[in-house]
Amino acid sequence: MRSIWKGEVSFGLVNVPVKVYSATEDHDLHARQVDKKDGVRIRYKKVRDDNGEEVEFSDIAKAYESEDGEMVILTKEDLASLPVEQSHEIEVTEFVPADQVDPVAFDNAYFLEPASRSNRAYVLMREALESTDRLAICTFTLRNRTRLCAMRVYKDILMLQTLLWPDEIRPAILEGLDKEAKVRPQEVKMAASLIETMAADFEPEKYEDDYQNQLKELIEAKAAGGEAFTVAEREEASDDNGDDEVADLLAALRASVKDRGGEASEDSDDDEGSGSKKKSSAKKSSSGSAKKTPAKKTAAKKEPAKKAPTKKAAAKKTSEGSSKTSSSNSTAKKSTAKKAPTKKSA
Repeated sequence: MRSIWKGEVSFGLVNVPVKVYSATEDHDLHARQVDKKDGVRIRYKKVRDDNGEEVEFSDIAKAYESEDGEMVILTKEDLASLPVEQSHEIEVTEFVPADQVDPVAFDNAYFLEPASRSNRAYVLMREALESTDRLAICTFTLRNRTRLCAMRVYKDILMLQTLLWPDEIRPAILEGLDKEAKVRPQEVKMAASLIETMAADFEPEKYEDDYQNQLKELIEAKAAGGEAFTVAEREEASDDNGDDEVADLLAALRASVKDRGGEASEDSDDDEGSGSKKKSSAKKSSSGSAKKTPAKKTAAKKEPAKKAPTKKAAAKKTSEGSSKTSSSNSTAKKSTAKKAPTKKSA
C-alpha cells in the first residue's frame, strides 16, 4: 500500500509520527457507457457553454460562487496557500467514551502506521486508548478539507476514522412514525425469544456480496454466448412467501421461534385473548357438565339391576339356611329316636 498522508499525532506534549493509509477499497464492478448498437464506448467531452468548443483538461480550473453570485476562480496554488493546508498534524482535542459517538457519524477509515525508527510512542498511544475504552477526537486536513475524526484501536492498529459534521446528518423526521403503534408485551417477549435463537458472534467472513458474484457470473456467461441463470432460478428468487403486512404478528413470531428450534410459550396472549380463552373454557366446562348428567341418570337406572343378584344370593342363603335347619331337625329326631330304647331297657 502507498501512504496518502504523512505527519504526526499530537496530544499534549507527545508527538507520534505516523503515515496514513486508506483502510477500505471499492470492489464493485463499474459499468461504462457504450452505444447499444455495436458496444463502442461513449466518452464525455468538456465543452464551453457559450460556443460548444472542447476545452483541454489542463485548461480547466475550479471556480466558487461568492455571496454576490460572482464566479471566483481558484487555482491549485491558491488552495495550497490556505493555513490549514500547511499543517501536517493530527491534533487530538479530547478523549471521549467510545459509546458516546454514534456509528451513524463514522465515514472513511484510515490505518495509521508508525513513521519513526522507534514505535514506542505509537504503542503507548494504542495501549492508553485500549485500557481507557475511549476515542481520541481529532482534526486534520486531508485533500484540501479539514476533517473531524476519531482515533481508535482496530486489531492492534491505530485507526483514524473520519466523522460527519453534525449538519451533514439529516434529522430523522419520518411520516411513518407520526402515529406510534401499540405493541403487546407478549409480542416483545416472543421477539426477544427469536433474537436469542439467532444470537451469534459476528463473523464477517461468513457473508458474501451475492450481487457482485452473480454479476460476474452473468458477465462471463454473456461473454461465452450463454445464459447464466435459468428462468426457474429467477422465478424461485423472485417468489414472495409473505405479505407486506403481517396478519398475526404474534403467530408469525411464534412460528419463527419454533422454526429456529426454540421454545415458544403458549401463554402469550393479551388480556382480550385470555378473556376469550376463559369464555371458551367456560363453554367447554358447561358443555362437559351437560354431557355428564345423563351418565349419572344411567348409573341410577342400573343400580336396581345390580341389587337383583344380591336378592338372589340372599334367597339362596335362606334356602341353604332352611335346608340346614331341616337337616338339623331331622338329625335331632333321629337322636331322640335312638335314645328311647335305652330308657326302656333301664
